[in-house]
Amino acid sequence: MKEIDVLGQLWQVIDDRFANPRPGSYIAGLAADAKGIDRILEKVGEEATEFIISVKNKDPDRIISEAADLQFHLLVALRAAGISYSDLLDELSARRR
Repeated sequence: MKEIDVLGQLWQVIDDRFANPRPGSYIAGLAADAKGIDRILEKVGEEATEFIISVKNKDPDRIISEAADLQFHLLVALRAAGISYSDLLDELSARRR
């Protein structure tokens, strides 16, 4: 399934940037921000708001873009909170039963 592969690959990059910060990396910058998890959660809130507005405005291109931004920042927040990608997938799988 393409979607799972893309999200799994994205998770691997996020996890790597947390474990092995690289200069100039956006993810490493968020992880190292002096505001800590608060900065990451601010981004999640910002992207969620932008997603909601794009849906309300019925702008398909913007909806897709903002959904991708929200998904990305949500994964960053999960990693910052110490939640693994497999924990997330396990929960989603359990909900299908």
